[in-house]
Amino acid sequence: MYNEDDFLQLSGIQHFEFCRRQWALIHIEMLWEENIRTVEGERLHEICHDSLISESRGNIITSKGMPVFSRTLGASGECDVVEFRKSKSGITLSGHEGNYIVYPIEYKRGEPKDDDCDLMQLAAQAICLEEMFVCEVNKGAIFYGKIRRRTEIEITSEVKNKVRISFEQMHRYFREGYIPKVKTSQKCSACSLKELCIPKLQRITSVKKYLDENLGTGGGEM
Repeated sequence: MYNEDDFLQLSGIQHFEFCRRQWALIHIEMLWEENIRTVEGERLHEICHDSLISESRGNIITSKGMPVFSRTLGASGECDVVEFRKSKSGITLSGHEGNYIVYPIEYKRGEPKDDDCDLMQLAAQAICLEEMFVCEVNKGAIFYGKIRRRTEIEITSEVKNKVRISFEQMHRYFREGYIPKVKTSQKCSACSLKELCIPKLQRITSVKKYLDENLGTGGGEM
């Protein structure tokens, strides 16, 4: 169980699964660069959250931009959308009649990927919701902006265990200030940090130190 002061960003799980070095540069070294993908992604999330925080239609209660946390993961963040769907096998909600199952929905700008980055982020949200509502969350969905539709996802216990292991590693990296070395791949061309994540940085302990010494960035204001 983690204290709130030790919580990491929930969304960081996607960075970590995409590239551990990218996660470390963003969440330990506090570096960030915008590109068209990050801008489009931020805009999609703004549109998703730009409405009533909670609304009810028929047998579904929809909550947007819901703050969530997990003490076992040591993480906090927001779910883009959480649907509470009326079901006899669900949980009770204060102020509402009947029982409901909890169904998280994550919004992404692109299309379904070959890796598990998006799945792991959705599973991390599911773990938070399970702890907060004392229930099981075994299904959710990812809405992909490029194909303009939801993809329903099975959130298995195996995936949740992978999320827990990854967060344990993230906490260890964060405590130690560990920045993994570059592992170049095709992913690098799509990374917003490709101009900052350069092989030369492998030979020093801090990216910030390198930038300060070579570019005169002036300390920890990045």
